[in-house]
Amino acid sequence: MNDERGVIFDIQRYCVHDGPGIRTTVFLKGCNLRCFWCHNPESYRTGQDLLFYPNKCIACGKCFTLCPLGCHSLTEEGEHRIDRARCTVCGVCAKRCFAGALSLSGKESSVAEVMKTVGADAPFYRNSEGGLTCSGGEPLLQASFVAALLREARAQRIHTALDTAGNVPWEAFEAVLPHTSLVLFDLKCMDPARHREVTGADNGRILENLARLGKGKVPLWVRIPVIPGVNDTEENMVAVAAFLRALPMIRKLELLPYHALGASKHESLGGIYEHKELKAPAKERLQELAGCFAGADFPVTA
Repeated sequence: MNDERGVIFDIQRYCVHDGPGIRTTVFLKGCNLRCFWCHNPESYRTGQDLLFYPNKCIACGKCFTLCPLGCHSLTEEGEHRIDRARCTVCGVCAKRCFAGALSLSGKESSVAEVMKTVGADAPFYRNSEGGLTCSGGEPLLQASFVAALLREARAQRIHTALDTAGNVPWEAFEAVLPHTSLVLFDLKCMDPARHREVTGADNGRILENLARLGKGKVPLWVRIPVIPGVNDTEENMVAVAAFLRALPMIRKLELLPYHALGASKHESLGGIYEHKELKAPAKERLQELAGCFAGADFPVTA
């Protein structure tokens, strides 16, 4: 088996929203977008991250004595602080945090190690027409590892899917597509300036890659996270519909409602989630936006 190694931050089994059937989703570290609504901010960096959940802390003081750099401290108000500028994410504190308030995100794994978990559920894949999905983060930032992983899954007759935001050189797709049965493509918004404002990157390369995929050989599902005040307008959806109309490989479009499940993760990494006022779009609003795709050659779910 291939000896390629990659950095992952989670493997979730029995998933039903990352492609057809029951699936195992492998989440890879590293992302070159900074979408403020991201529910996996621990995927941003390729290296390990230290997460801290104050509500789980039992104030045992173990991390204060274990940290070799003295990164843990208490404020006068009794608040547990971590000096993240000094922290090297050695993991000593997290490994001894029995309450689970401190944890590490990110682990280097081989193809064989990942496939041991994936292959354990092969009967579920066969019975549900499910399989393996590589997600992230942006999995194509580790294209060589993803290609090796999907190749091995294919060798074991497991359906393979790639979940990508597409902000990578086309060469990354070329490495992975020969081993991919389905591409899930996350599309944010069509306006370049707005896209840069909310993700930190222009969407030119993303749309170019989507167009090439849509005229290629691998079936494609387009998924749009519907974010209030960002892309939840008829104008944006009509522009998306016009762009997708010329892409014959699209098999489905999904409108995914915004949720704030990642807010606690942003804060566990030492950040501040500044959009707690946002609410998920109403089901009726999603149905209205779905109407912008009337006449499309693919089904639209909302």
